[in-house]
Amino acid sequence: MKRELAIEFSRVTEAAALAGYKWLGRGDKNAADGAAVHAMRIMLNKVDIDGRIVIGEGEIDEAPMLYIGEQVGSGQGDAVDIAVDPIEGTRMTAMGQSNALAVLAVGDRGTFLHAPDMYMEKLVVGPAARGAIDLNLPLAENLRNVAARLDKPLSQLTVIVLAKPRHDGVIAQMQQLGVRVFAIPDGDVAASILTCMPESEVDVMYGIGGAPEGVISAAVIRALDGDMQARLLPRHEVKGDSPENRRLGEQELARCREMGIEAGQVLRLDQMARNDNVIFSATGITKGDLLEGISRQGNMATTETLLIRGKSRTIRRIRSIHYLDRKDPALHEFLL
Repeated sequence: MKRELAIEFSRVTEAAALAGYKWLGRGDKNAADGAAVHAMRIMLNKVDIDGRIVIGEGEIDEAPMLYIGEQVGSGQGDAVDIAVDPIEGTRMTAMGQSNALAVLAVGDRGTFLHAPDMYMEKLVVGPAARGAIDLNLPLAENLRNVAARLDKPLSQLTVIVLAKPRHDGVIAQMQQLGVRVFAIPDGDVAASILTCMPESEVDVMYGIGGAPEGVISAAVIRALDGDMQARLLPRHEVKGDSPENRRLGEQELARCREMGIEAGQVLRLDQMARNDNVIFSATGITKGDLLEGISRQGNMATTETLLIRGKSRTIRRIRSIHYLDRKDPALHEFLL
């Protein structure tokens, strides 16, 4: 990929974040997500790429835009695969809570794992602990191995995990081991990135979340030289074996078979993101651990974007001031 594409992709997440911000605190997560999707698609189609959505808003029959397999871009230029999450944290945006982001990862054609939209167990560490994790082992053994690799006692190990009922037992287990646990309501892409940021005290991210977010996380972790393992889990194994969950879970397993993936099998980082020629962009919607949120006064807004180019392992933080009424007219209904 041409390196000048990086700034183009930062404009894509900025537009999505600004569109989502318009719905901040209004209690309508679907409206926020819809606005961000429209803005992201408009901006992607202005970029000179032959782009294909591989992680998006769902299958073509579920999502009118940014669906899996949709072609985006001008059709000219590099052939790329794109993984998008127009708003990571739609509920947080709707409720005015922290850590909402607009995120996008781009790689050469064939770089990213094609996975159904289902649950995924994830274990992520930073560069210093690369090679110390194995999801085939119990979590406690993994934590001991990471602590040993980092040359610190378990009492100084910090793990970030989503504060979901399905993680209550895991959180209790880690705390009994003496590990420090940061439980956050949502946002496992941001949580994964924190394991690789030099100024962060987070050593490990663990939890069961969405597979789309998992693939996006894998892209940026590969770019930052961290490590990650994951496995796909059907709904009935995560949410309880009710008839409805079993029905949905069997559909997910069938989709896995169609895509040539085995649920429950441990996936290595190089199976989810096959090389580090990746561009990742995230723009903060609300203030969080990774990025500042949007500040808006009238038609002027300020954004902060994290832009990472894996090939050179360059990390940029971009603070931008936007005059919204000067944006592309196609964006006005979503921004103003």
